[in-house]
Amino acid sequence: MGGRPLIGVSTYLEAGARWGVWELAAALLPAAYPRLVQRAGGLACMLPPDDPSLAAAAVARLDGLVVAGGPDVDPVHYGADRDPRTGPPAPARDAWELALIRAALASGTPLLGICRGMQLLNVALGGTLVQHLEGHAEVVGTFGTHPVEPVPGTLYASLAPERVSVPTYHHQSVSLLGRDLVPSAHAEDGTVEAVELPAGRGWVLGVQWHPEMGEDLRVMEGLVRAAG
Repeated sequence: MGGRPLIGVSTYLEAGARWGVWELAAALLPAAYPRLVQRAGGLACMLPPDDPSLAAAAVARLDGLVVAGGPDVDPVHYGADRDPRTGPPAPARDAWELALIRAALASGTPLLGICRGMQLLNVALGGTLVQHLEGHAEVVGTFGTHPVEPVPGTLYASLAPERVSVPTYHHQSVSLLGRDLVPSAHAEDGTVEAVELPAGRGWVLGVQWHPEMGEDLRVMEGLVRAAG
């Protein structure tokens, strides 16, 4: 591996994807995710949905884990009724990624949740979600930007201590914080934009925005350093 930490990134599982002459079921991931891992000094590998009982074995082979963005988390996982604006469920992906997160937490493997990944981290630790939030995905299919303010003294603030504008596209967010999680960044409207476990509990961070869509490598570099 040339000394580069191996960073697993979870993937979509889509019934029909098109390339060349083909239209087939596919495990896929926007190329910006592995590129961000690579630019930050890591070696990226994809983790398509699998049997959740295999998650611990998969995580044991990794130096770090990224749970990527994607579809809404099924509210059944946090005991809520489905809002009409919540997207269709992705049961295989929910089950696999929740198992990956729990395996990483149990093993102390450095973990970064991005957008949906942050929401799943919160749910895995017993938290709940706001199922619809206005103003954080203003144009369908287009990333917007807004500023986030770090909470002093947190892991996130140690990586990015200043107010910074981030690429964003989401309509769900953290409501009740999961067990032991602390907020480490907020948007101007008060939305929790980053969560983490306190110092001494391992390198565990979730960000609501999409660092893979920007030029700021600091969050991913932090994960890669911890994984190394």
